[in-house]
Amino acid sequence: MAHASNLKVSGIDVSISYASESDQPVTEHEVEAYISRAHDQRPAQKLTALKLQVEGEDVGISYSFEPMPFDRIRRITGYLVGTMDRWNNAKTSEEADRVKHGIAREDRNTTCA
Repeated sequence: MAHASNLKVSGIDVSISYASESDQPVTEHEVEAYISRAHDQRPAQKLTALKLQVEGEDVGISYSFEPMPFDRIRRITGYLVGTMDRWNNAKTSEEADRVKHGIAREDRNTTCA
């Protein structure tokens, strides 16, 4: 690797690496365009870092985003649900009355055969 640089543009950590000394330097305007592209492609996610790998006229782009929270999905009484907060009283009662199956810890086979 010929050389690399690290900078911060619009609050985003940017890492730029060049394959050879003769590679054209990436301008701040180009970096802002790459950041704008990330915002356009994933508007719901927050960009945290941008990594550019310059090799001649080619630029490899790697984006890092903040993890997105997700709701756990479970199968309860035949329905795939995230939460039961929107269920009516009958469905909530059905869930409370169901038999929950499981294996007791001491009954588990913990050794490999």
